[in-house]
Amino acid sequence: MTAARSTRDGQDADEFDVEEALALVKNPGPRPSAEQLRAGDVPAGAPRRGGDRAPAPGSRAQEGTLDKQAQHKATPWPEARVVAERAARSAPRRAPVSVPLDAALGLVLAAPLTALTDLPSFDTSAMDGWAVAGPGPWEVRGDGVLAGNATPERLTDGEAVRIATGARVPRDATAVLRSEHGRLDDKGRLHARHAQGHGPARQAGTLDVAHGQDIRPRGQECRSGDQLLPLGTLVTPAALGLAAAAGYDTLTVIPRPRVDVLVLGDELLTEGLPREGLIRDALGPMLPPWLRALGAEVVAVRRLGDDAAALHKAITGSRADLIVTTGGTASGPVDHVHPILRRLGAELLVDGVKVRPGHPMLLARIEEGRHLVGLPGNPLAAVSGLLTLAEPLLRTLAGRAAPEPYTMPCREAVQGHPYDTRLVPVSLRGERAVPLHYNGPAMLRGIAASDALAVVPPDGARAGQELELVDLPWASAGIDACFV
Repeated sequence: MTAARSTRDGQDADEFDVEEALALVKNPGPRPSAEQLRAGDVPAGAPRRGGDRAPAPGSRAQEGTLDKQAQHKATPWPEARVVAERAARSAPRRAPVSVPLDAALGLVLAAPLTALTDLPSFDTSAMDGWAVAGPGPWEVRGDGVLAGNATPERLTDGEAVRIATGARVPRDATAVLRSEHGRLDDKGRLHARHAQGHGPARQAGTLDVAHGQDIRPRGQECRSGDQLLPLGTLVTPAALGLAAAAGYDTLTVIPRPRVDVLVLGDELLTEGLPREGLIRDALGPMLPPWLRALGAEVVAVRRLGDDAAALHKAITGSRADLIVTTGGTASGPVDHVHPILRRLGAELLVDGVKVRPGHPMLLARIEEGRHLVGLPGNPLAAVSGLLTLAEPLLRTLAGRAAPEPYTMPCREAVQGHPYDTRLVPVSLRGERAVPLHYNGPAMLRGIAASDALAVVPPDGARAGQELELVDLPWASAGIDACFV
């Protein structure tokens, strides 16, 4: 399921709870406490679901109340993230792999990067100009030294030779005189320009250049065997350049965790406009690149409909480190995820999270080293589940460091849920987080325009209050960097 579906994935519960919070703020009657709401003990005169009348015993309204009480025994949002990370740490250690440089971007080093050579490996010119020996003026040799020349002829005192940036400096050269700092007289001799001198030397025009000027000496950056990057470093484009300069053709890295995506729901279309009760699948196109941005290798994306046998076969046949399902995590007639996990003897590590949207999410250990994250079917609820459970698990499996938590003041007040955390799409404007509209569980319009999700505590946040932010992976890294 991937769009506004039915109460089987908790859509109505999600949306009603936010509306209920708004009603509690606006209603002049006494407001129940969070504890009373959890217990279903609403004082007289306080608003109730469906009006002021208590639900009759055995009625659908009472069943809904009992369901809500069960939902709020779920795992708190921060704790759920810790459980997901811990689950990944308890998995058997994954064997490092050696990959070519062009396949290493975004992976994590499984061994320190040590220099295989001195950098630079010989004295090189830092500028275009002349390699000179001793004090000037200098007699200029007719040949020149270009980058790539093996062993240029040595210089004697009073000699100079044209040299290019990056070229090997001749033996016994004492400095490089930049092109803009030298001039040739009518006899072809090289002089340092006056602009380099001060005082008498400047007036005379025979300034001596400093010893070693504009020469990059061998080993200036590192010596062979020096550690350049530690174990656990994320391989960035700059790290690839450093590895290449240091002589590497391959890197030893932690492999990407492998993920299978199972999209559930008979009502989903893969093309064209919604029609006749059918809706477009939003999660099938969205989840694979998002999972890749979180460091995963997406092995397969399969659309199974609401077929319990097909789901059982797909789970038991998968060899991925993580299976991600969409929809089917509640207790409706075609919600097959829980029954199949019970049939398989899977261990439920998280069964519901105190977060809106997305509270019906789950995390299960299928067997040692293999997990399943069940996402709600509504799109924004699924994003919530992805960042709550899949992100810490995949990050840990991939060996990536946890991002440093940070906060930012909210530009305006944000309505909270009476007892759950809310994740609200925000855009970052200067030093403020601006809450975005269209943030219902079935909506993607807000998240598509956002930079981050704000973590809103129960009962909301006032204007100017500092809120924790969860970055979207492409907000800081850029599209090209994070989807490789």
